[in-house]
Amino acid sequence: MWKLFKPNHKNIRFWQLMVLAIVLVVWHVATRNPQTAFFFGEPLKVAQRIWEWFTVGSGSLEVGIGDTTFFTLSFPAEIYSHLLITLTETVLAFVIGTVFGLAIGLWLALSPTASAILDPYVKAANSMPRVILAPIFAMWFGLGIWSKVALAVTLVFFIVFFNVYQGVKEVSPVVLANARMLGANARQLLRTVYLPSATSWVFSSLHTSIGLAFVGAVVGEYLGSARGVGYLILQAEGTFDINTVFAGIVVLTIFALVLDLAVGVIEKRLMKWQPKSGETEKL
Repeated sequence: MWKLFKPNHKNIRFWQLMVLAIVLVVWHVATRNPQTAFFFGEPLKVAQRIWEWFTVGSGSLEVGIGDTTFFTLSFPAEIYSHLLITLTETVLAFVIGTVFGLAIGLWLALSPTASAILDPYVKAANSMPRVILAPIFAMWFGLGIWSKVALAVTLVFFIVFFNVYQGVKEVSPVVLANARMLGANARQLLRTVYLPSATSWVFSSLHTSIGLAFVGAVVGEYLGSARGVGYLILQAEGTFDINTVFAGIVVLTIFALVLDLAVGVIEKRLMKWQPKSGETEKL
């Protein structure tokens, strides 16, 4: 009987759901105590709050620049407008941080002189606590979405940058020598050798970056905003509404997992050429 339930690739989803169920049951039982519930919330009330967010009330979002409004989006529930703001900040930060991390990572990896000159500055910038930049970005870009995007970009950029840099540095010297011997120029080397080598490193960094983009957006909202899920969490903390705080965390986690899943789907489509685990040993 145990063999039927022994964890394997066929029933792994069942075990994943079992872990979730156990966590929820333990949470529910532990928070029967009112004092514990005050600090950790109650799963049923958290679920109820999420349901109310998505089904009750109405909201709208004005889209424009400065005092000029281009159009207004209406939503069946107010949470959608907050989610749209947070997701917009996250996606913009993810894209901008990835593009800059990829470009600068390739440049420094392929330019030893520039890399040697800028190395201490890159390390210094990476070691800087990003949260202290939030007030500065708020002064530069205001309390709109761009100050949150800027903060999140600083989190995404370095993850992608270091992975791309390492990926290019890991290129096999034998492969490079063979490509040059066949007459490949610098552009062909970039397209056929360096980029494929860095691609797997890039995608491994993107799974981490999407979560950090969310972190940057929410922290930025938390420190100063009038919209976004981070703003809702901040308001709930001000009234000691722990159930709403956990509801916001759950909603953000779910959407972060959805975006991570989207990155995984794109990775599978673009990395079809890469052999699966164990295939290289068979060759």
